[in-house]
Amino acid sequence: MVQFEYLFINRLTGMPYRNIHKVWQRLRKKAGLKHLRLHDLRHQYASFLVNSGRTLYEVQQIFGHSTSVVTQRYSHLSSKVLKEAAQSASIKIREATTTTT
Repeated sequence: MVQFEYLFINRLTGMPYRNIHKVWQRLRKKAGLKHLRLHDLRHQYASFLVNSGRTLYEVQQIFGHSTSVVTQRYSHLSSKVLKEAAQSASIKIREATTTTT
């Protein structure tokens, strides 16, 4: 598999595209996602990482953010993950208050 330093590479020249707007417009139109921005995909990727258990520090390093505050703006926890977190606290409380006989 050929690896490139850049994300968007012209396969004919091996050079990075200077502008991807025309290609991005065509792809969005073909997919029926005319309002989707590349920046939206960046937010979604960060959210996928955090919701799959990656730490904010890991996501910060992947994205190259200078502070975790910026990473927090990108990373959105799903309601399922938040419910699981709350449930784990409930389990610990229940275990701590249950007496063994």
